[in-house]
Amino acid sequence: MENEIHNNKMTVINGSHFSALEGFYDEVSELFMKDEDWKVGTLDGFDDILYGFQGEIIWKKSEKSKQDLGFELTKVFYENKIKQGKPFNIEIIQQKLDDLIAGNGQTLFEILVEILESHKNITLILE
Repeated sequence: MENEIHNNKMTVINGSHFSALEGFYDEVSELFMKDEDWKVGTLDGFDDILYGFQGEIIWKKSEKSKQDLGFELTKVFYENKIKQGKPFNIEIIQQKLDDLIAGNGQTLFEILVEILESHKNITLILE
């Protein structure tokens, strides 16, 4: 069966394998989609591949990832979307960038953790 549900697995995301969002996407594509012919390339795509996964995800070197996917990288992430324009909603992204700069916004690391924690069948452990 192509899309079987992975029951009670344990998966390790290793923060020493990447230092940018693209590297994170490569890491999770490798872990969750070995047999697929496409890779994760967006936050929504990352959210989508978690449906059907059940079990523990251990994020090793999460402190490194917290730094790597922190303020600076998040700022550039939003600035690039604003530069690109369509299909992105510039007002919303500008607001997220303003919030980030003001100290109220989420970093990419925090967004990824929030996505993981939104899936009730996943237990996230930060190491």
